[in-house]
Amino acid sequence: MTSPAPAPALPYKIATLVDLRDDRGRFLLLRRKKSPNQGLCSPIGGKLDMESGESPAACARRETLEEVGLDIPIERFHLLGLISESAFEGRGHWLIFYYKVMGPVEFTPAETADGWIDWHEPAAIDALPIPETDRRIIWPLVLKHDHADRPGFFAVHIDCTGPGGKDLDIRVEQG
Repeated sequence: MTSPAPAPALPYKIATLVDLRDDRGRFLLLRRKKSPNQGLCSPIGGKLDMESGESPAACARRETLEEVGLDIPIERFHLLGLISESAFEGRGHWLIFYYKVMGPVEFTPAETADGWIDWHEPAAIDALPIPETDRRIIWPLVLKHDHADRPGFFAVHIDCTGPGGKDLDIRVEQG
């Protein structure tokens, strides 16, 4: 009897999410046209340029400029959270740096190649179409560690290897 072959290694992707808010405390979210999370709302962000050795903060700044046209000094980006997901949708692992831009920003809602970008009240987040891991885990951690002048920090690992990715093993490692 032979042992089953080991599961193939999944790729690891490193990305950022950027928490932008206006002077009313609303969140700027992108309703995605593309996968992952097509049709769902999330903060803007994107993958690090690993060939150039881009830092996570530089990636967050670049993505903010590319996606919403805001050139924000890197000093305003505060690392609020670190999110790792193993076997997300069975296709790969993610390491996500969640940055909050300190202070309000101005942006006029717009449609882009990536989707529709608009402001949303914090109380309305739960009613939006958002990824299940965001709804159950990430948004509660963001809101819990969000303090206007001195935000906190959280680190969470989400193991999505359960059947159908539904039985998540969630481990808050710091926060």
